[in-house]
Amino acid sequence: MNRNLERLNPYPFERLRELLRGVDPPADKEPIQLSIGEPAHATPSFIHQALTQNLDGLNRYAGTRGTPELRGAIRDWLVARFELPDDSLYAEVNVLPVNGTREALFAIAQAAVDSDAEPVVAMPNPFYQIYEGAALLAGAEPLYLNDWSWTDHVPDIDNVSADYWRRCQLVYICSPANPSGDVLSTSWLTRLIALADEYDFIIAADECYSELFRDGAEPPPGLLSACRDLGRTDYRRCLVFHSLSKRSSAPGLRSGFVAGDAEILDAFLRYRTYHGCAMPLQTQAASQAAWNDEAHVRDNRRRYSEKFDAVTDALTPALYVTPPPGGFYLWPDIGDDDETFARECYRETGVSVLPGSYLSRDTTYGNPGQGRVRIALVAEKDVCVEAAERIKQFLS
Repeated sequence: MNRNLERLNPYPFERLRELLRGVDPPADKEPIQLSIGEPAHATPSFIHQALTQNLDGLNRYAGTRGTPELRGAIRDWLVARFELPDDSLYAEVNVLPVNGTREALFAIAQAAVDSDAEPVVAMPNPFYQIYEGAALLAGAEPLYLNDWSWTDHVPDIDNVSADYWRRCQLVYICSPANPSGDVLSTSWLTRLIALADEYDFIIAADECYSELFRDGAEPPPGLLSACRDLGRTDYRRCLVFHSLSKRSSAPGLRSGFVAGDAEILDAFLRYRTYHGCAMPLQTQAASQAAWNDEAHVRDNRRRYSEKFDAVTDALTPALYVTPPPGGFYLWPDIGDDDETFARECYRETGVSVLPGSYLSRDTTYGNPGQGRVRIALVAEKDVCVEAAERIKQFLS
């Protein structure tokens, strides 16, 4: 067996199950799960229709590269959403459909990391655990870039030694961030691009929450738009990962894409061809329909904004929370041990939340997730408000 399997840490939800083992919630309250970031809004009916109307493709193998129609829809969406030069992005070489960002974020490390070179893979801390697992199984050393409240939850790239940057082969970033919901500014992104140029590493930008921002607010910038501002329309060393899971409330579709540097994508396509991960044709048809429509995205964004407003009102003044710039999580400082809070909250209210320390790692400077919990506002608004009322009563 691959010896690096022994290096993998338990997944956060495995740890949560162990934490809550033997803990009985109140018998008179229906349990409410706000620990897992699984969108619960209904998937738009037109996506269902596109999926079922294309089932005649079941008797054919799909190509790993994806259909020209799907790649074209993704390319057009990227150009429009991030205001990219029309002649800078080409569907044939700059776009690759994938089966959800999770598998692609994991796979890029396996394809890009040279394990013979004492590699380092950097990631925000707290982080989506796929980044760490991908680094470990690629034979790399994870480098945790702490996100602190006093730095606006921006990964700390200023206290990384030149030796670590020289060994760095891949940097994962996430904006809007999981779990804080904070957005990386264009100026921060351009600083990271400059470091990538200096030390020759790849930037893998997880932008799966990019369409979940406050209703009426300015859309978050992305890595490709930062490249545009620098005039580097070859998107050298830069890859972005997007998904329909959050944008279109379609986590079961397992559909997303990676876009950017054509040279890296050519090598990644070669890896994926052997990996056997082509997206089924009916899924490609449904995905094309989803990327071509913005009305359902605006409605989805409005619903999340309404939930944030209602939940923060319900929690105040028992817990200080403010709606984040993006995503669908609250990331409050609960001023207590986060494991104890999560366990006792479940025992007394039936509401499950995720301890922040399960999403982060201890470092020399401390653990940025300690004393926080992640609350996923994925259920319908009335359920989220009910959960907030229970948490307020628990805190009182």
